[in-house]
Amino acid sequence: MPDTIAILTHEHLNLEAIPYLVRNLIDSWINKGKEVFVLRGIEEFKPADALFMHVDLTVIPDDYSAFASQYPLVINGQVTNIAKRSFSSQLVTGRHEFHGQVIIKTDFNCGGSMERRLYRRQGGMEKIFNSIRNSLPWYYRSHLSSKSYPVFASPLEVPMPVWKNRDLVVEKFTPEMCGNEFCLRQWVFLGQRELSQRTFSSEPIVKSGNVVRREPDIQIPQVLRDMRKALGFDYGKFDFVLVDGEPVLLDVNKTPSFNSTDPSPKLLADIEYLASGLEDFLPLKGIGSHFTDIP
Repeated sequence: MPDTIAILTHEHLNLEAIPYLVRNLIDSWINKGKEVFVLRGIEEFKPADALFMHVDLTVIPDDYSAFASQYPLVINGQVTNIAKRSFSSQLVTGRHEFHGQVIIKTDFNCGGSMERRLYRRQGGMEKIFNSIRNSLPWYYRSHLSSKSYPVFASPLEVPMPVWKNRDLVVEKFTPEMCGNEFCLRQWVFLGQRELSQRTFSSEPIVKSGNVVRREPDIQIPQVLRDMRKALGFDYGKFDFVLVDGEPVLLDVNKTPSFNSTDPSPKLLADIEYLASGLEDFLPLKGIGSHFTDIP
C-alpha cells in the first residue's frame, strides 16, 4: 500500500466544494498513517508513491495526463474519457431507428455541470458564445439538469435541434421496474473492494433525493466487470439496470460523491472497507490499472 498519496484535482474545481467520496477515503488513509496531500492543478510537481486522479471532468486534458505520468503509480490513469458516446450501448442516432421511449442526456458526465463551471471562467468571445447558447431553449444547450433529463414517447417526438447538438445524446429509455417502482443498481469500487446496492423510487430518474428504499449487496454481472477492465477503471461508480435479465450500463463516474451527513456505523465500516482497496495496488511504473485481476 502506498505510504504517500497525491490527489490530483483540476485547478478550478475545489475538492471541498462537493461531498466527494474520496474525501472520506482520505480521512481513512490518514488515520492509517498515510501522508495524503491535494494537488490543485499541475503547476507544481510534488513526489508521492501514488497519484490518485480525481479530475472531475468528462474528458481529462492532455496536459493533466502528461503530468500524471511522472508518478510511479497512477490510480485511474487510463480513464481519460467518460462521455456517453464512449461507452453507451443505448444510443439512438435517428428518428426511425428505434420504436419506444427515449431519454435525452448530455454527452458530458453529470449533465455537463462541471464543464459549465469552467465555461464561466473563460474570457473573450468563447465566454460570450457559451453565455448566449446556454440562455437558449434546452435543446440548444451543452448542459442539462441530470435530475430532470427529458423523456419522450418515441424518437419522433424529440425536437429536431437535439439531433444536431453534439453535446446531447438520445438513448433508449429502458427502465428496470419492480412493481410500480423504478430501480437503479449501483456498484462502487476501489481495486478489488466493492460495495453495491439497488435503489427504488417512484420517479423514473432515480436520484439519491427521491430514493424510498435500498437493497444492499447485489450481484454484479460479469459483463460489467469486463467493461470496467476494458475502460481502465481502478476506482469509481457504475450505474446500471437489468432489463429482461440483461445488464444495461447507464453511467460511469470516476469521481463519485457521498452525501450522508450522519453516516451509520455500518456505512462508516463500508467506507473503511472500500478505503482498504488501496492495498490492492502494486508499485509498478506507468499509468494504468495495477491491481491484480478483478474477480
